[in-house]
Amino acid sequence: MICHRSSPFVRGLVAALALIAGTPWVPSRVLRAAEETNVAALRQQAVRDAAAAVGPSVVRIETIGGLEKVGDVLTSTGPTTGLIVSPDGFIISSAFNFAQKSSSILVTLPDGSRSPARLVATDHSRMLVLLKVDVEDSLPMPEVAPPDAHRVGRWAVAVGRTFDGDSPNLSLGIISALGRVSGKALQTDAKISPANYGGPLVDIEGRVLGVLVPLSPTESGSVAGFEWYDSGIGFAIPLAHVLSVLPRMVDGQDLHPGLLGVSLGGDEENAEAPRIAECRINSPAAKGGLAAGDVIVELDGKPIERAADVKNELNRLYAGDKVRVVVLRGEERVARELELVARIDPYERPLIGLLPLRGETPPAGGVPVRYVFPTSGAAAAGLQPGDIVTSIDQQPAADAQALRVALADRKPGDTVTLGVHRGAEQLSFEVRLTPQPEFLPESLPPASAARQPAGAERPESGRVPLAVAGFKQEPLVYLPVNYDPAIPAGLVVWLRPTGQTTDDEVLARWQKLCDEYDLVLLAPAPQADGKWQPADLEFMSKAIEALRANYAIDATRLAVAGEKTGGTAAFVLAFQARDAVRAVGAIDCPLMAKLTDHEPLRPLSIYLASASQTPFAAAQTKAIAKLREMKFPVTVQPLGETPRELTADEWQAFARWLDSLDRI
Repeated sequence: MICHRSSPFVRGLVAALALIAGTPWVPSRVLRAAEETNVAALRQQAVRDAAAAVGPSVVRIETIGGLEKVGDVLTSTGPTTGLIVSPDGFIISSAFNFAQKSSSILVTLPDGSRSPARLVATDHSRMLVLLKVDVEDSLPMPEVAPPDAHRVGRWAVAVGRTFDGDSPNLSLGIISALGRVSGKALQTDAKISPANYGGPLVDIEGRVLGVLVPLSPTESGSVAGFEWYDSGIGFAIPLAHVLSVLPRMVDGQDLHPGLLGVSLGGDEENAEAPRIAECRINSPAAKGGLAAGDVIVELDGKPIERAADVKNELNRLYAGDKVRVVVLRGEERVARELELVARIDPYERPLIGLLPLRGETPPAGGVPVRYVFPTSGAAAAGLQPGDIVTSIDQQPAADAQALRVALADRKPGDTVTLGVHRGAEQLSFEVRLTPQPEFLPESLPPASAARQPAGAERPESGRVPLAVAGFKQEPLVYLPVNYDPAIPAGLVVWLRPTGQTTDDEVLARWQKLCDEYDLVLLAPAPQADGKWQPADLEFMSKAIEALRANYAIDATRLAVAGEKTGGTAAFVLAFQARDAVRAVGAIDCPLMAKLTDHEPLRPLSIYLASASQTPFAAAQTKAIAKLREMKFPVTVQPLGETPRELTADEWQAFARWLDSLDRI
């Protein structure tokens, strides 16, 4: 059924070409021009014939109503395209065309009639929608291109039906690549735009290769990849795949990407073995017993060698699908059958609602209470400062860390039973766990009852040198006046604004706060042109290790913070060094970092001070919403409309926030 092979026009052109070629006195340049003209004509006719072959299966879609804007993208009110995939009225199209959530859908069928349509299901992985129109007669089906038609370099025609008239709109190109966007799509350089999103990409014989959609290798959503329209980089979901999931969509089942819940280590996904860096809590991988350090070697019976292989194999699947995962754990092969999910609930760190007294461990063990957060479950249950928590759920609580570990698999809303010594009484409290607080405590009692006097058992406080192996930097390091190795101090890494404060200025800001709140200060300066660079972040990670090796540092109160460019760098460092950093403070700066999940053993608290009228205010608002969606506790200090420095009271409040990071 290839029309152009039998077209009278084509046969005439071929005969004319043969006649010219057989005439000896025609100049060669005339012959070449005639050949080129005829080849171009043949190609044009072939394209028209390909479009004519698929044309009856391509429909025009009009949407009415809905949102004017989705994200930053203005939605189109013009007609768009769909492809018939079932004779009884099912039509596939691009989800982009329906991102505005239109109130009505009208489809112009091949016979010119217009019918209302309803949206049946959405494929959120490949951004397709399935529509249904009621028809009395069978609709014409397109021909599916066989697998050997999917070859790089072959002609491909993008077909849409958005203009008036009988003829579809066309764009000619080639198949540029296969298996793009993690194996989901084929790529073409034909012009792809809202005019043909949802339409077919066909081969030169009019057989359908795929359905045109905007896609992005790095983002998801109905408008992701839209910015590439008409750029020569377009994508199509293979029609064979669409037909394979069609029964599920016909039943009204929305399809979602299937999540396993692992992060893979390394930066070269095409070169490195897929070693699991972490398993997200609540994920199929974690529940199935996979662990960090495992190397994925097989998925559904297919050998896996690279991280990219894992992505490609998993992207074939949807939530609800099961996958057999084989990992190498040391020399042992471990196999698990896991069911992929559409969503993995983020971890939210629970709070009993108390601060422990530091340096005070009763002879029989337990956690002396320094402070009770006023809106916490501990306050509601009646715990008081001076109480000693001795057990949780009938298990001994030897120290504060034991309490934290006991909470690792709990969540806000759960209830725990605390055994408590109060004077001579042994009490029991049912405490309902709450989310982490986001407010700044107005005041806090002293963190420890007693300290040994400075002397031979305690090092000198004040500025101290710090040598970091492999680096020449000499950062500012300050030990608080009451530093006592028996009572670990907090550590704040301060990243000063680019090109501003000297060591003396930094110390003038921080010395009193460090002395009052028992904080060690590490304040390096950027090395290259006064600007923070990746090498500076590497140095700071090493400097933190060196400080922890030389001094008693409380791991629960290790924070990085900065102002302006320093704040941005601090935010990046906090998410790069999650194993060590437990809090980040960013003052008057845009937030740019690759966010990673909140985890029980790597919690992170966030303090942000920002003004409402800065060039990055809108982006920061979105970042805060995203962080809270990921269940990070975010404390926000408003600075008013325009940027300014923190007041003395605000610096005190920030220091109290740092002082409260060891809350339980």
